[in-house]
Amino acid sequence: MKEYRIILSGGGTGGHIYPAVAVAEALKRKLGDSVKLLFVGAEGKMEMEKVPALGYEIKGLPVVGLQRKLSLSNLSLPFKLRRSLAMSKRIIKEFGADAVVGFGGYASGPVLWSAQRMGIPTLIQEQNSYAGVTNKMLGRRARKICVAYDGMEKFFPGDKIVMTGNPLRGNFSDNASKRGDALNYFGFTADKPVVLIVGGSLGTRTLNEVMKRWVDEITREGKVQVIWQTGKFYEKEMQTFMEGRSDAGIWRNAFIDRMDYAYAAADVVVSRSGAGSVSELSLVGKPVIFVPSPNVAEDHQTKNAMALVEKGAAMMVKDSQAVEDVIPTALALLADKDKMETLKTNILKLAVVDSADKIADLIIAELEQKK
Repeated sequence: MKEYRIILSGGGTGGHIYPAVAVAEALKRKLGDSVKLLFVGAEGKMEMEKVPALGYEIKGLPVVGLQRKLSLSNLSLPFKLRRSLAMSKRIIKEFGADAVVGFGGYASGPVLWSAQRMGIPTLIQEQNSYAGVTNKMLGRRARKICVAYDGMEKFFPGDKIVMTGNPLRGNFSDNASKRGDALNYFGFTADKPVVLIVGGSLGTRTLNEVMKRWVDEITREGKVQVIWQTGKFYEKEMQTFMEGRSDAGIWRNAFIDRMDYAYAAADVVVSRSGAGSVSELSLVGKPVIFVPSPNVAEDHQTKNAMALVEKGAAMMVKDSQAVEDVIPTALALLADKDKMETLKTNILKLAVVDSADKIADLIIAELEQKK
């Protein structure tokens, strides 16, 4: 059997890295030893540590993103981009790539651009409901564009778009059967509802400020139990804040090692609306209140959230209103069983199962066609 060589490029955040890893795992399952994989990321970004830890080879480019605020670092951008393009071409040649797949992030631009001009098939995995400038530009020459939202024809050629959903690592189904074990894991009881507040591994300032504003009331009234992920950036600050305060009914940590248990225990989830989180929560099928981050390119988290809100599949609270409104909104939702059921039903309709396998099949089909 012919050995296929595939470059997977993307990074900067977990939202770009882990979809690429999920597709890599799917390719290994399908092709076994007949596939050789190489990741390309951005120097100094988290993929340079995370990807090798998962057993994959990675090469880094000096490419950086444009800072929206005035910054001297923007002056070096053209030089780093030129160097990254030259390095990309050399990496592709030396590796002997048969296909290149881009997952977003700084590094995917130079690699896809170079591959397309070398006549190598490229695929793009666009995770958000609002495509970024780089992907829109590169989409014209890509063979296939894998998307997770309807209406992406406004960004890409319609005949190249394939609805695959966003690839995820891990199993997010069958949460109901784990509920008892999940409640025990967090030290909770079955007679009170559970709110999961999750801001990702780094945490989010806004959601931590929500808990600072409401934690005394939550523990005093004892109506709900809360799983509170602070993220590593804010754990010490929140630990200091909680000194001398009651934490009755509150489970707090920088990380949640058992997200399957967190989802199983939760009756309502409060979350940012990055592409990976939206896809994950669609598979989980829980009532969700999204609090989009305003600090992202093209405000794509708001667009991701609104894509679900407009279908009656989620609720949304603006970041600027979150501190005062999130907990009252969650409590009101918990009291409205019909609304909860509607949200659960509608968000499950948007779930796309086996996304990584679907994308891997598209890559293999392109390789077979090239052969």
